[in-house]
Amino acid sequence: MTGLALKSVWARKMRALSTVIAVVIGVAFVAGSYVLTDTIFAAFDEIFSESLKGTSVVVTAKNPVEQESGEVPTVSAALLPRIKQTRGVQQAAGAIFTPGGFFDSKGEKIGSKFAPKFISSTLPGKLESLKYVEGHRPRGPTEASIDRAAAESSHLELGEKIGLVGEGRLREFELVGFTQLGSASFGGASIAQVTLPVAQALTHKRGRFDQISVAAAKGVEPATLKRRIEAEVPRDVRVETGSESADRSSEEIRDNLSFLQTFLLVFGFIAVFVGSFIIFNTFSITVAQRVTEFGMLRTLGASRRQILSSVLIEALAIGLVGAVLGIGGGFLVALALNGLFETFGIDLPTTGLVLETRTVVVSLLVGVIVTFVASLVPALRSTRVPPIAALHGFVPTPSRRRRVVAFALSVLLALAGLALLVAGLGGGGGAGGRAAKIGIGALLIVIGGSFYTPRLVPALARVAGWPLERVRRLIGRLARENSERNPGRTAVTAAALMIGLALVTFVTVFAAGLKSTVAQVVEENFAGGLVIQNSDGFSPIPAGAARLAAKVPGVESVQTIRSAQAKLIGDGGVEVTAPSPGIEGSVKVEWKSGGPPALRNLGRSQAIVSDSFASSHGLTVGDSFRLLSQSGRRPRFTVVGEFHSKLGVFGSVLVTQTVIARVFDQRQDRIDFVETESGADEATVQALLTKGAEVAFPIAEVLNQGELKESRESQVDQLVNLFYALLGLAILISLFGIANTLALSIHERTRELGMLRAIGMSRRQVRTMIRYESVITALIGAILGMVLGVIFAALIAQPLKSEGFTLSYPIGSLVVLLVLAALAGVLAAVLPARRASRLDVLESLQYE
Repeated sequence: MTGLALKSVWARKMRALSTVIAVVIGVAFVAGSYVLTDTIFAAFDEIFSESLKGTSVVVTAKNPVEQESGEVPTVSAALLPRIKQTRGVQQAAGAIFTPGGFFDSKGEKIGSKFAPKFISSTLPGKLESLKYVEGHRPRGPTEASIDRAAAESSHLELGEKIGLVGEGRLREFELVGFTQLGSASFGGASIAQVTLPVAQALTHKRGRFDQISVAAAKGVEPATLKRRIEAEVPRDVRVETGSESADRSSEEIRDNLSFLQTFLLVFGFIAVFVGSFIIFNTFSITVAQRVTEFGMLRTLGASRRQILSSVLIEALAIGLVGAVLGIGGGFLVALALNGLFETFGIDLPTTGLVLETRTVVVSLLVGVIVTFVASLVPALRSTRVPPIAALHGFVPTPSRRRRVVAFALSVLLALAGLALLVAGLGGGGGAGGRAAKIGIGALLIVIGGSFYTPRLVPALARVAGWPLERVRRLIGRLARENSERNPGRTAVTAAALMIGLALVTFVTVFAAGLKSTVAQVVEENFAGGLVIQNSDGFSPIPAGAARLAAKVPGVESVQTIRSAQAKLIGDGGVEVTAPSPGIEGSVKVEWKSGGPPALRNLGRSQAIVSDSFASSHGLTVGDSFRLLSQSGRRPRFTVVGEFHSKLGVFGSVLVTQTVIARVFDQRQDRIDFVETESGADEATVQALLTKGAEVAFPIAEVLNQGELKESRESQVDQLVNLFYALLGLAILISLFGIANTLALSIHERTRELGMLRAIGMSRRQVRTMIRYESVITALIGAILGMVLGVIFAALIAQPLKSEGFTLSYPIGSLVVLLVLAALAGVLAAVLPARRASRLDVLESLQYE
């Protein structure tokens, strides 16, 4: 039967090709996700390896708590003489490598908005990893170099002035050299190099180093030198060989970016899932159209098992070919995804595209297994064709028992999915486990709903087709009746679009709710005035910006907020926040206990906690808890108050700014609030502040309340647009499925279409009818998808209500989605409609 199955595939090349394409697109996204992330990881491996090429041992501070800003603990410069005197050390030097901001002579930012920029110090001899491709190393306090990629992207020339900002004011430097590190792309990240004293001054790290690099004397193994240095330094210092440090950095990057691979794979498997509906529908139609063929095989002695094997071998062949082509397409998808991220300002390091064995194996398994499973039900249906079907048409109709079983299965799957969804939303367990429950629950609800949707098709077809019938009457009615003719087929075709539209609707509704909530939080919590924040919206700003702002005419006061990440001993991460004592003049606080006096009189060992933090850890006023800071300290705090924090404006724990500086090593502000004097013109004050920031602290921006809302909303919009772009592939597959179903249905309706043409229907009317069928099918999928999307958004919003989240339903956007779905239906029907209109009337009437 293998030969017969392969010949059958070859005999129906176009049908097989249409199914292969559905497999290819889904597998290509999965393969492309792996290829891109593996390429990024390989680029980081190369960068870290090159950066430590001449270094035998690296000495750094241990980093028990990672910070969102990328800041790392420092080591004392007093360690350097002791390390230099260690036996086997040929050369040792301290280095600075700290995030900062770069600007050209016009004040424009150098490099990508979201990519990190690092202020680095020069290193002596072979410890220096940067290669100077043009110009020379910085030699004095006014010279700097920059990596060639950043120079080219910003059109910089040697001799130009550039500005660097660390933790202080902007300082200008003469550009004297262009550097390069290995062959990997930094992906938008930039490195500006200055002399060590200048780097320490810029980053406020005088007497401190980010790391100490050590070169071993000839004949001394790095591991041996590592052990000798470990005996000379304190226990809170980490000593590694160069290769160990590179491996650890690579592993940390893999852990930090593992979400990216998961994020992309989710969309890849969504595409595969949507494609499985197309595969199922295609095999269902082809099995129905091959009834006579299967009946003839049964007449000639073929068993049911042989018929089943024949269809499944066809499916395996199609799945294997689709998977192989999908792996090749993965390279194109990887390039497209990287380009998409660059469009959104997210530049990631890359090198030559990497294809791991794991990518090949997973892609082959996904393509073959999904095709096999999707074709299994149609294959089983083919075994029910009796030999008598060779003599006349036979369509096995589902029995009442099967319909009852299908309904029961639909209900059970939907209930199981709802239970998992509620369990995931209810909390408990890790974030990964909760996300898995939510995802699997939503998947079961969609699958369960797809079993029941054939019952909904007639009613939905009448709703979707009503406007068409009103406009085109007979043509619209024929299109609507054709959509109702085979509810199961229409339902499966619409289900593919339903999944994509459900996700798009969920994102649209949830984003609208998030934007309205952010706007509400800004209006309710920020009592007017102006705000100073980093122009990227999340990084800290130098504390000097607040001091400068306080001197501007028309400014009454400046209140600041600082924050750092910590860990609760025995539990997970915590955001620690330190507001100015007078912050309530700028930000409204909803107190549960303690009130403003508790904040104004807060002691060094006291803290105010959010209500969610308190309830999660069973804390009340008078209780104590311990935190682990980035510096390795373990301070104990006594709870003296409790507040309600909407959307985490104040984090989880409030301490004094003295404590956050000394214990948590955070001396920069996250955001500053500027109160203007009574009678002062706010616009004038903002203009003065902006002018001062451009000169001294160009990484900061000054916003009024309306601009702050727009800034937060634009961040949501960027993320939403990225989701839309990634979900576009699932929509594309579903539209391809509509076109494929129409094309296959035209094949089986050849005689019917010929009859319509014979009694006077024009080619234009045939094309219009087919387009209307496609529009009705698309609208059925859109309506079902929107209902599911709104339900999912409403369910997921429930546990967020305690954080101040309020759901919003953008009716206008949802109507636009319906219109776009109808237009997409027209687009999907272009080729099938043209083919239907070109059928020869006489040949069609003779077709059997």
